[in-house]
Amino acid sequence: MKKIKHFLITSAVTAISLISVSAFAGFQVNNGILIDGNGQPFVMRGINYPHAWYKDKAAESFPAMENTGANSVRIVLSNGVKWDKSSASEITSLIQQAKQNNLISVVEVHDTTGYGEESGTSSLDQAVDYWISVKSALVGEEDYVILNIGNEPFGNNSSDSDWVNGHNDAISRLRAAGFSHTLMVDAPNWGQDWTNAMRDNAASVFNSDPSKNVVFSVHMYEVYSSASTVDSYMQTFKNNGLHLVVGEFADNHFGEDVADEAVMRFAEQYDFGYLGWSWKGNSSDLAALDIANNWNGSSYTSWGEKLVRGTYGIDATSAVASVFNGSANSSSSSSSSSSSSSSSSNSSSSSSTSSSGGSGGMECSWYGSPVPVCENTHSSWGWENGESCISVSECENAGQTVSGGSSSSSSSSSSSSSSSSSSSSSSSSSSSSSSSSSSSSSSSSSSSSSSSGGASVCNWYGTNYPMCQNQSTGWGWENQQSCISPSTCSAQ
Repeated sequence: MKKIKHFLITSAVTAISLISVSAFAGFQVNNGILIDGNGQPFVMRGINYPHAWYKDKAAESFPAMENTGANSVRIVLSNGVKWDKSSASEITSLIQQAKQNNLISVVEVHDTTGYGEESGTSSLDQAVDYWISVKSALVGEEDYVILNIGNEPFGNNSSDSDWVNGHNDAISRLRAAGFSHTLMVDAPNWGQDWTNAMRDNAASVFNSDPSKNVVFSVHMYEVYSSASTVDSYMQTFKNNGLHLVVGEFADNHFGEDVADEAVMRFAEQYDFGYLGWSWKGNSSDLAALDIANNWNGSSYTSWGEKLVRGTYGIDATSAVASVFNGSANSSSSSSSSSSSSSSSSNSSSSSSTSSSGGSGGMECSWYGSPVPVCENTHSSWGWENGESCISVSECENAGQTVSGGSSSSSSSSSSSSSSSSSSSSSSSSSSSSSSSSSSSSSSSSSSSSSSSGGASVCNWYGTNYPMCQNQSTGWGWENQQSCISPSTCSAQ
């Protein structure tokens, strides 16, 4: 059973700006978060599908991928340089089949793999030529398609400037040709970025895009054999406000170990996407990278079991894009009609990003960010009192610190200062969402009441967030949590 986990709350929602939901067209990147066509955060949890080599397996494979809980599929295409060209009609069919199975399509040209080192491969210029030639299959699908310009487009002998200039030119040409899609850019060094060319220059490429709508993809194989290496790489992108996807990874590569569980764990922590390589059909020397034992997914390999059913695997952490159900898939949406009695209960849920609720106010310092400790969940992560929480064992096993008693955030104590009798524990968030959602947009900031210490909160489309004290516009980060400016709150 798929679970909508904590990325729909806390840091993910920092991406939602004052732009109304109806103003979104296709995926967008905002403050380092990928936003879908309904204006909702979207984190990829998906699988690579090798269409270029197995053209007749999608009808069998895509439903099986949906059954894993996946919300996205990265589709291997060819521009005809190294393999048979994937036609526009093929792309149209693949996108439609993906949509029928609630999968976002990430389309990529695989012929660019190892360019400059591998003979017979395609340049990024040739990849762009291809995308322009099949534009008819892609334009109009911006809500459902992300365009991965070229797979692993440079080998090990390229310079940083090769990677930067190649992608700047590719992005410029695609935008000029009328592509408004979110673009995905792969790392050099066969995707593994061991020279850190992408890590150190991603901001430059992002800023070169007039649409500021680029996500970055690293392929984590044997270069990422330790949890610390994975964490350090992801943390750099998070700190720089850029969105990262692990476009390929497995639990080993040519027999060398990969820190696959760390990839999934830290991707979940940082709200980054991941796409496992690959559904089926790998060559004999890479057969261990197959996820399914057969195309219909009736059973999984050992790697597939970890990817699909692991603690931070697809089934546990994936949420279908809201464009497939036509509504915001926020956990607060179903509570807008309940608990209308409390006008001051907004303050009781103002600390959705801090340490309200949980086990007696205890919290885990999860790699520097405070996370509530679960009261009833005794292993892994849980969902209590309208927010994500972590068990004591999960926190301590990861080497993190549990502190208890009082809350460390300014707003968690506010539940006692506002009508505690009207909405205890988990009903507090639903009462606040209803009381403010029925009010006009101009009153959303004022109706969000005050937490102890005089800190106001904003009910942002059914979820309460602290009001910034020092940020005058947009979203900010204060007191170790996301906050919203009064002007942005009032604009909803």
